[in-house]
Amino acid sequence: MLFKSTIIFLALFILGSMGVYFLLDSSYEKSIEAKYYYSINDYERAYELSKVAFEENSYNKMASTIMTQSQVAIKYTTYINSAREYISQISKMGQEDTISPQNRAKIGMICAIMIDSYPKLTPTKLTDQILIDDAKEYYEKFLDLHENTTK
Repeated sequence: MLFKSTIIFLALFILGSMGVYFLLDSSYEKSIEAKYYYSINDYERAYELSKVAFEENSYNKMASTIMTQSQVAIKYTTYINSAREYISQISKMGQEDTISPQNRAKIGMICAIMIDSYPKLTPTKLTDQILIDDAKEYYEKFLDLHENTTK
C-alpha cells in the first residue's frame, strides 16, 4: 500500500513539475499565444510569436509546428488575396462593351501568373481546408479565364 502511494505521489510530483515548467517557460507561453492567433486566422501574428518562441527554445515542437503551419497559411492567404484583387481588376475590364487586345493580353498575363503560382502552394495535413478550397476555386477561375482569353 505504501509502495502504491509513493508511486502515485511521485507521478503527481513529476506531472506537477512539468506543469510548472510549462507555465513558467516563456517559450511555451508564446507558443500558446501563437496557437490562439493561428486559430483566429491571424497567421502573421502567429508566425511572429511562434518564431520568437522557437528561437528561445528550439525543442519547442509546438512553436515549430505553428511556425510552419503559419508560413503555409500565409502563402495561401497571399494567393487568395491576390486572386481577389486580380478578379476585381478583370471584372472592371470586362464591363466594357468590347475587351481591347491590350486588356485581353493583360488578362491572359494575370491568369498565367496565378496559374503558375498555384502549384507552389503546398498544403500539409494541418492546413485549413477552407484555405485550400478557396485557392483551388480561384485557380479554376483563372484556368477558365485563361482558356477564354487565349481563344
